[in-house]
Amino acid sequence: MANISESLETLLTVDGAMAAAVVDSASGMLLGGAGTGIDLELAAAGNTEVVRAKLKTAKSLGLADSIEDILITLSSQIHIIRPLASNREVFIYFVLDRSKANLALARMKSKEVEGQLAF
Repeated sequence: MANISESLETLLTVDGAMAAAVVDSASGMLLGGAGTGIDLELAAAGNTEVVRAKLKTAKSLGLADSIEDILITLSSQIHIIRPLASNREVFIYFVLDRSKANLALARMKSKEVEGQLAF
């Protein structure tokens, strides 16, 4: 098991990684953050709204599935939001430089880190 700081540092080893955070979606608060190029406190609050909206929509549609990850592709960045299986109110937020990142490897690494993250 890894703590938050160790988990974030592991994510930042991925090619193209810019920043990573662990966020409490109940409050929108940043539990830990690492990297540069983005205001992680602002991103934590904003992406909490994304997670809440997706959960509300899934519930309205009667979907019994849980969110594995949410992928947001921008012209220069990729953002991965991955709720923890062990605690659905907490998610990993991972930002990558789109020109340097391998999306498949980034998703695999975020899944690996999510499985090892302990509070």
